[in-house]
Amino acid sequence: MRSSRDEPSQQAPATPGASTTDRAPGSGRGGRSARILGGGTEPDPRFTLANERTFLAWIRTALALLAGGVAVEAFTTDTFAQPVRTGLAVVLLLLAMVLAVAAGVRWLAVERAMRQQAPLPLSILVPVLAGGGALVAAAFLVVVLGNA
Repeated sequence: MRSSRDEPSQQAPATPGASTTDRAPGSGRGGRSARILGGGTEPDPRFTLANERTFLAWIRTALALLAGGVAVEAFTTDTFAQPVRTGLAVVLLLLAMVLAVAAGVRWLAVERAMRQQAPLPLSILVPVLAGGGALVAAAFLVVVLGNA
């Protein structure tokens, strides 16, 4: 015996937390989403999902930098002097923080550009990450050559 609570409601909004009156006309999304995304036409879902996969890849990289910063500070007491260890850990943690925030900003900018059928914005993530990675690698190289 099934009760009415076992069956999904036919009038439930498609987006959790969005009411049926909070939808932009013709967009299929809620009004909040339309305000955040800036209107435009809905892009091909494959491109939206690719944008989300790219965002998740940047977040994975940020988490790896975070883990690296924690590992340098916690497990390299015999390898590096205290100021070097702290400096490396701070650089890695700052890179993780900047990368996580920039990934979110980039995801939103790309999503808006796709909806407006505009050129994709230039990524600031690549030069920041390349510069930070080179800085950390140079510090490791100096320390390793100094200990040899």
